[in-house]
Amino acid sequence: MVIHISKKKFMIILIIVILLTILFIYNIFKNFSVTVSANISNWGLKFNREGTAPEGNAGIEFLKKYNAYYVGDSDDKNIYLTFDAGFENGNTPNILDTLKRHNVKAAFFLVGNYMEKEPELVKRMVQEGHIVGNHTYHHPDMSLISDKESFSKELISLEELFKEITGEEMPKYYRPPQGKFNENNLKMADELGYKTIFWSLAYVDWYKDKQPSKEHAFSKLIPRIHPGAVVLLHSTSDTNELILDELLTKWKELGYTFKTLDDLTGNIDKNIN
Repeated sequence: MVIHISKKKFMIILIIVILLTILFIYNIFKNFSVTVSANISNWGLKFNREGTAPEGNAGIEFLKKYNAYYVGDSDDKNIYLTFDAGFENGNTPNILDTLKRHNVKAAFFLVGNYMEKEPELVKRMVQEGHIVGNHTYHHPDMSLISDKESFSKELISLEELFKEITGEEMPKYYRPPQGKFNENNLKMADELGYKTIFWSLAYVDWYKDKQPSKEHAFSKLIPRIHPGAVVLLHSTSDTNELILDELLTKWKELGYTFKTLDDLTGNIDKNIN
């Protein structure tokens, strides 16, 4: 029995078959890609309810295996304030003044370029009781670095520069640039004695020429504050310099206390003697 199909119908069927085949192949490779790259991730958060800690795309228990953290105890109204800085934009002196006025100790995650150009500010951070953490020397995508020698070099070269500037050993806190990491990175950092510090609250504040308004900043940083919050702000932000005094006041009025990364991780400051 011979079935006769018009040329037009045949072309339509052929196109449908081709499209279905392409879709099938795409799904195979999509799933394969997810499997291969499952260990590579951008740090991400899912906020469920105001006033409560968000879910990280790596869980608390998983991170603990490698001495990594993103949030503190949900029963205590503590805030762990941290700043990232890839360069100096003229905001840090006033930020340090505000922190001093509020008696708040923060952590500043710095890169090599910053330390080279702003050694006096680095010294001031240390002198005023802030933690200076390791944000790597060159700020690369660390998830692409798989060998321990290259990974170590990014951290150890910054340690050496910090000691040259301050005369002190660098605190062993590491924040992956852009939040890019994989499980092997966490393992290598842990083997180097580092605690990896992510965050549980941040907002888009890093675009130099597209700074958020004060109102936008408060709309993100006030409702989403939560017990145990590890807050990430960029000290390069004009907005953060402007709002910091009022922001710290508002958080205090909500009943929050400021703690350090040493408190978060259970460390004792070994540099005090």
